[in-house]
Amino acid sequence: MSKYYNPKRARNLYDPKSKEPFRLSRSKIDLFLNCPRCFYLDRRLGVGQPPGFPFSLNSAVDKLLKKEFDIHRAAKTKHPLMEQYGVDAVPMAHERMDQWRDSLGGGITYFHEPTNLILTGGIDDLWVTPKGELMIVDYKATAKDAEVSLDADWQIGYKRQMEVYQWLFRKNEFAVSKTGYFVYVNGKTDRAAFDGRLEFDVKLIPYEGDDAWVEDVIYAIHACLRSDKIPPAGGDCDFCAYRKAACELEQRE
Repeated sequence: MSKYYNPKRARNLYDPKSKEPFRLSRSKIDLFLNCPRCFYLDRRLGVGQPPGFPFSLNSAVDKLLKKEFDIHRAAKTKHPLMEQYGVDAVPMAHERMDQWRDSLGGGITYFHEPTNLILTGGIDDLWVTPKGELMIVDYKATAKDAEVSLDADWQIGYKRQMEVYQWLFRKNEFAVSKTGYFVYVNGKTDRAAFDGRLEFDVKLIPYEGDDAWVEDVIYAIHACLRSDKIPPAGGDCDFCAYRKAACELEQRE
């Protein structure tokens, strides 16, 4: 892991004196909400959280779902899952779809002039209703015995993710439905044998988003970045708890 992790970065740092717009991804908005201190250390001081290991299986599911929905996108037809759940929409065909999906290469962006921040995010999919309203769609994958849902406390991050995407497309002057969808894929573990094949249940979960909070958070992020004082840690931040415990022990030596 140390081969790829740079514990002290000199690039992509916020400079309060710079007049250049500063790019901020959807995931960094979520980082700020989870822990302002970790956010500040990352975006202002260049010390990011150590990365986790990649979820290769999740990435494979994501790629296959995109291929599957793209077949119906090209044909302008409903996916069987949309038929099953009575969703009156089709996968949206748009010349910028590949750009919007690429979070590292561009994504959907909006320049927030009052703060000089460019907000970005990479979507999984867009569906469009007969009236031209966009539905934000996000793919999720897991493997557990229980029925998948959005009820766990930690899944607030999923909901905020959906709402930021809705906000970004509205700011790009698209009509966006309040209702977005999670295509939730759950690996089956009740089979008698593996036999080199993993099967999934696929569930479509609607979520009615409310992006009213986004604008206020952007201003709070801007104030945080411009401050010369490191903010307090988030209440449930494991990284900050670890650093504090380690420092206390090291100071005893």
